[in-house]
Amino acid sequence: MVVDQLVSEAAYVRLVVSDPDDVWELHDGQLVEKPGMSWEHGRAVALLGSALVVQVDWAEFEVRVNEGRVRHPAGSYFVPDIVVVPASLAQRYANQSGTPPVFDEPLPLVVEAWSPSTGAYDVVAKLPAYQERGDFEIWFLHPYERTLTAWVRRADGSYGEVVYRDGVVRTAFLPGVAIRLEDVFRR
Repeated sequence: MVVDQLVSEAAYVRLVVSDPDDVWELHDGQLVEKPGMSWEHGRAVALLGSALVVQVDWAEFEVRVNEGRVRHPAGSYFVPDIVVVPASLAQRYANQSGTPPVFDEPLPLVVEAWSPSTGAYDVVAKLPAYQERGDFEIWFLHPYERTLTAWVRRADGSYGEVVYRDGVVRTAFLPGVAIRLEDVFRR
């Protein structure tokens, strides 16, 4: 659901705090409720999230599914399907009841999964925003095509793109993390 009235960032944060049961994003001043997702979308996100949770060093990183907001410098707020956050940044929100976690800093890994309701928007709007933020690695899962597209930030700030259809995907910025696509796209 999109709310036609433009809202400020402060009003957005107040809404997020007052309505913790719904997932709201702020797209260029417009409130957008993140819709429910398909079974395939949810499965791919859950399986990838689980694989990341058991592989990352929790002294160094935290993995969050559909939780944690990334802020674009222009004031948009997105809730990726999965984020991996350095523990030092996550620590800011320990014992901060009523404070939604919002990350301005580039994150090691941001993941979106394609769904019929948001797929086009994710690629057209969110991907460029994540790249402008400087997120180090951006993954888009496509559970119907059974692909993972990875954009990895290079030293010069540009991004290289690789499409994986099978095999093992190793993250560029999370030591020792390797994801078997057949486990993520299990049927």
